[in-house]
Amino acid sequence: MKNLSLVLNIILIVAVGVLFFLHFSGESSEPQQEPGIMEAAEYSVGYINADSVLKNYDFFKEMQEKLQERGQKLEDEYKSRAEGLQKEVNDYQRNVNNLTIGQAKAVEESLMKKQQNLRMLQESLSQELIKEESKINQELYEKITSYLDDYSKNHGLQMVVKYNQGSDVLYASDSMNITNAVIKGLNDAYKKEKEAPVEGEANTDTTAVN
Repeated sequence: MKNLSLVLNIILIVAVGVLFFLHFSGESSEPQQEPGIMEAAEYSVGYINADSVLKNYDFFKEMQEKLQERGQKLEDEYKSRAEGLQKEVNDYQRNVNNLTIGQAKAVEESLMKKQQNLRMLQESLSQELIKEESKINQELYEKITSYLDDYSKNHGLQMVVKYNQGSDVLYASDSMNITNAVIKGLNDAYKKEKEAPVEGEANTDTTAVN
């Protein structure tokens, strides 16, 4: 699941250009500051620990488990096919001396074709798993960005950044840390989403029989 952790890097990338725009756009009639002094821009920033969000977000944990289960199921399917083919190869090698040249050639061609089909199956299963992982990544992206958009509007934030070891943010005050609030909000929203009735279930009409 390495790729899933990259999603937040896309979601929470620090838009440095935006900060420059906010500070330098528009004309100002006030005198220039002395060199080395920059007037504070009027914006609010919050940060989250991306690893903590992924570790504690129920949606991500459930999707991760489902993807692992799906991956195991596909692996078992491939393994079963591969073992079946290996058995046929062993049977051929054991009985090849009892076959005519024509029969042996026919069996070999059949085994080669099955081997090619097995290779194609492996590629197909891999692509299927990649597609499912990509779908989860997109859904994760949409859920987090949507929640952060609402959270920022409700709390007067102009930007939310990722603050982890290795990120571009070198220091941030603890007062700017909204990680726990975001995790709680995401999980509350996901819980409501799961508990919401499926469309059509609650509208089952009963027809009276006269």
